[in-house]
Amino acid sequence: MLSQKVYDLCQTQTSLSSEYAKSPSEAPEKIIKKLYGDEELHDGEKKFEEQPNDDKELQKAFECGKWGSTRPSDLFLQVRDLAIYHDALCTLEKDPMVGMTSPSLMGSSGVLPLTIIAPLPDICRHMSNCIARAEKEVFLATNYWIFSDASTLITNSFRELSRRAGERGEKVVVKMIYDRGNPKQVFNNHQPVDVQGYTSEKIKIPSPEEIPNIDMQVVNYHKPPLGTFHSKYMVVDRKIGIISSNNIQDNDNMEMMTHVEGPIVDSLYDVCLASWFHEFKPPLPFHNTPATLGGFPSFEQKSFAEMFDQNGKLRDLWSDAGQDQSILANGPEIGYQGQDVTTSDESRTLQQVAEDGHQEFLPEHTSKDPHYDHDIKGEVSRMQCSLYPKSGETRMQAVTRHLNTTIQPDTKGTAPESTQDDEMAPYIPHLMHEPFPMAMVCRKPWGIPNHSCVHTPQNAAFLSALRNARKSVFIQTPDLNAEPLIPAILSAVRRGVNVTYYVCLGYNDAGELLPFQGGTNEMIANKLYTSLTASEKKNLNIFNYVAKDQVRPIHNKFKQRSCHVKLMIVDEHIGIQGNGNQDTQSWYHSQEINIMIDSPTVVRGWLEGIRRNQNTHLYGAVSKEDGCWYDEQGKMAEGAIGIDPGRLSWIKGFVGAIQRVRGVGGF
Repeated sequence: MLSQKVYDLCQTQTSLSSEYAKSPSEAPEKIIKKLYGDEELHDGEKKFEEQPNDDKELQKAFECGKWGSTRPSDLFLQVRDLAIYHDALCTLEKDPMVGMTSPSLMGSSGVLPLTIIAPLPDICRHMSNCIARAEKEVFLATNYWIFSDASTLITNSFRELSRRAGERGEKVVVKMIYDRGNPKQVFNNHQPVDVQGYTSEKIKIPSPEEIPNIDMQVVNYHKPPLGTFHSKYMVVDRKIGIISSNNIQDNDNMEMMTHVEGPIVDSLYDVCLASWFHEFKPPLPFHNTPATLGGFPSFEQKSFAEMFDQNGKLRDLWSDAGQDQSILANGPEIGYQGQDVTTSDESRTLQQVAEDGHQEFLPEHTSKDPHYDHDIKGEVSRMQCSLYPKSGETRMQAVTRHLNTTIQPDTKGTAPESTQDDEMAPYIPHLMHEPFPMAMVCRKPWGIPNHSCVHTPQNAAFLSALRNARKSVFIQTPDLNAEPLIPAILSAVRRGVNVTYYVCLGYNDAGELLPFQGGTNEMIANKLYTSLTASEKKNLNIFNYVAKDQVRPIHNKFKQRSCHVKLMIVDEHIGIQGNGNQDTQSWYHSQEINIMIDSPTVVRGWLEGIRRNQNTHLYGAVSKEDGCWYDEQGKMAEGAIGIDPGRLSWIKGFVGAIQRVRGVGGF
């Protein structure tokens, strides 16, 4: 039941952000203690129990969110006599900040102009554009940062931002937080990083001399021994929020990112303050300028509406003649505040767009040759141009070229050409829409090596979503082995819900073999299938990730085609996206930042983006007999260890854990 204490905390206008606005020189940790008392009060014995249907209880949950003019759907508030948001709120009883967001800001609203489902560099490209376009402040958080091609995209944008700020006669404040293990974190989890530290060979953030018009402050955050800062997000000018799955490093991962605007950015801003914990030096410039005052910057640009024709079709893409991109625009939907999404010119045909592609070439935005765009429309056009076949290339060869990042430039594609409806489209702009309900469903880090910190908004939302689904659940995650998740999946399947999940073959297999980590993806798939009857198995579909240019999964140890997307979709209506894996580490220990959205149109765009940008649904199905993937000759994928890792698997697990800390393994 939702306690009066939590209800009152949600009803108040007071939050960490509002109090910081009054006293920007005060450390957020002190404000948190004043508002909510001592932290780290957890109830490890508390269960995720179903609540009886109670109209008053659901009304209380509704009143706990600041939804603006929007009204959450029944699925968001109530499904099969339960409430996903309600269940997440109930975890705040012992520790109001266990979700890293002030209770009064946990439920909100906003818009989502852009989704990216793409190789890691493509997300860094968008992040770099957002940084270069910043006015006053940038807050960037990532789990793992190492000098790389990906980090250079970001640091180049700092240099560009400094140049632009200098031309304006201004200075921009940039805060960065990452997790690189340091013995000093035993005494102070939030270690300040001096200039010598952040300009070192492994980091290479620009020095003050290189970016004279940026005031840079860096923190290294970890809660020993297991409380990883696994978060990946960014807030720009308190107007734009980025929530992504990727670290800042070079790898072979497919990743996912969402770009949000509106009041929900204030909720993410609150996460920034709680994560930073200590005093900001200097304070954040927009500390007293809430996102609720900032409008929807992307939708207010005429260029955004120009990407779509009057039928909601995306028209300014580099694409083959006649290709229907309407699904990426989410079909016909009214424009934001009734705005006409057409322009004064007649809508160009895709044939004309394709012909323009031959006449004007947009160079790719890279670490060695930066090309910053004025807006999202420019970024989308440049991205689609990069996927246009070069001389002598087929469409699929162009995809292979795009997927071959710095660490594996020579991987060969094996997939046949796609149909026009299945062409890769990494950047997915969503047709202008009214704000819809959103909520932060996160968790704080827990360093102690036990499983007592499980009752968190993130975990409650995941379980409630599975428990409340009526038709379908879709999950994509690198690995899946969290203990509470297994019975929840089995229960949903036995209720007749179609559960589909994608995992990455071999992702961090060694680390998952450690005691109490849950086991590998193949072991869990085997456990699930062998727990079901033949008729029940029809409702469970497990796949190993297959890249867009491949016809079989490639084991993660080869570092050629892996997937790091973290996503859950319920009944094609509610989506939860962000940092959290479905594994033991993310469920019990790491700080994770996730957003839950209530928009069937955007969620359908996510599902279509997943389908278009990988071949998992075509070639990745595992056997329903033992949970392993086999080719046409009955052979497992190269490198697969199957369901029996052997008696000395704990040794592999120990090595895997060391690799994770060193950045070799996956987070």
